Amino acid sequence: MNADDPGSTGEVQLDNEVFRVTKWTIEPGGVIPMHRHDHEYVVVPLVTDTMLVRNADGTEIRAELETGVSYTRPAGSEHEVSNPEGRDPVVFVEVERLS
Repeated sequence: MNADDPGSTGEVQLDNEVFRVTKWTIEPGGVIPMHRHDHEYVVVPLVTDTMLVRNADGTEIRAELETGVSYTRPAGSEHEVSNPEGRDPVVFVEVERLS
């Protein structure tokens, strides 16, 4: 993976004045580069797997995902998300509340 192809894709499925819904796929060894969430959001995992979350302050969290078990994060979250040890893609839907 490299800067031109980080090994992740985001497919926006809905974007209106209230919500933005994006399906994310992180290939094995891939990463969603460092980014900041300007809105509160919900993550809906489509797989049971583990991903690594590296926060802007350098701390790391191993996020254990379970298919269909959602979680939320506040606006202002800043991190990168990766699949460093996976054999399969990590796939989830992110629902941002825009207003």
